[in-house]
Formats: sequence, structure tokens, C-alpha cells
Amino acid sequence: MLDGATEAPADPWSELRRTMVDRQIKTFDVTDAAVLSRMLEVPRERFLPRELAPLAYSDAALDLEGESGRARRLPPPLVLARLIQGARVEPSDKALVVAAASGYAAALLAGLAKEVVAVESDAVLAARCRDNLAAAGVANARVLEAPLVAGAPLAAPFDVILVDGAAAANLGPLLDQLADGGRLVTLLQTPEGACVATRFEKSGGAIGSRALFDAAHPVLDAFRAAESFTFA
Repeated sequence: MLDGATEAPADPWSELRRTMVDRQIKTFDVTDAAVLSRMLEVPRERFLPRELAPLAYSDAALDLEGESGRARRLPPPLVLARLIQGARVEPSDKALVVAAASGYAAALLAGLAKEVVAVESDAVLAARCRDNLAAAGVANARVLEAPLVAGAPLAAPFDVILVDGAAAANLGPLLDQLADGGRLVTLLQTPEGACVATRFEKSGGAIGSRALFDAAHPVLDAFRAAESFTFA
């Protein structure tokens, strides 16, 4: 170093991302090198409101305030990373993110897939998602404001669909939008109320499923099961 020169300070966010990947994500059985690299690259703090930015790399689920003050809970990064790993994303894939919220999951997938469509039903969150992706320079993702259960039928079929939250029902329209060989991943609520990360895969028109890991998370309103009534 030249005399009188000062060394530029390390980016604290970069250090926090590295700590998150090393101490949370890798220890949660995420081993895919491309996914780990993407978790290091995408600045999650830029996809959160200022008051939540200090918690960007914690292992806590965070609540985003949307339209009319309604909250949308984001899965912790370690859960999202393992879901994405379970989707087995290829560079040639076309991906759909459902419940895109502020755009973090779409930004992650944009570096793994060829093209990303992000669907968000909340007008406030959809606008924030669009702004955040543009500010991050993500050029291969576009945002649609539409009902979550509808997906994006005009842009289908998709090789990968990520429901960024938990679901208990109403996945049929999204499964219909899978290409042959396509995968849908979500946190699926069981009848007992537990959540299991699940990969659905279409093959020859038939849908199969595989449980990946357990993760507690609230069900998205659009994917709640209809209430049933029992008569004595």
C-alpha cells in the first residue's frame, strides 16, 4: 500500500452474506454450488424495507407490509435456498415465482434460469418487486400483478415453479402450467397442519411428488384449504 493511502473498508453486507451461507445455508444441507454462489451474490438487504434490512441475513421469517397493511411472511433464506436446490434449476429453464413479494426469490432464480416470471397479487408488493428487480439490474425477470392461484398461463409452460410460501390447496392451475419434466416446489401443509417442503414433477402428463424437508410456515391466503363442516 502506498504511504498515506487508506484501505477501503470491507462491505459489511458481504460479510453478513458469507456468514449466512457458511453458518445457516450450508449447515441446512444446501450443497448445490450454483445456489450457494447466488445466495452470496444477491444483496437481500436491498429487497427489504429499511427497517428490516438489519435482519436480512438472520434465520428469522420476516413480515412485509403490503396493501392495506396486510402482512406477507417471507421464508428464511436457508429455507428458500433449500427449496430452490430442490427445484433443480437448469440454465435453460423458464421459471415462475408465485407470491414474489419484494422480488428476492425472483432475483435468486434470475441468476440460475434463463427467464423468470414473477407473479404477485398485492399491488404494493408488486410495485416494490418491480422496482427492486430493476434497481438490482435483473434484466431477465418480469413482474405480473395477478391472482396467485392463476399463475401466468399466457407465459406457460414453465420448467420450474416456486411458490414462495406455504400452500394447502389450489395448486392445480399451477401444476397445469408445468412443462413435461417441470418441477413445482413449495411448503405443503399436511392435513395435520405441519408443513413439508415438496417437489411436484410432471412426467408424461402425470404429476408425482416427493417430500424434501420439514419447515414451519404460514399458508398463503390464496392457497388455504376450504373450510369443511362436520355435522353431529
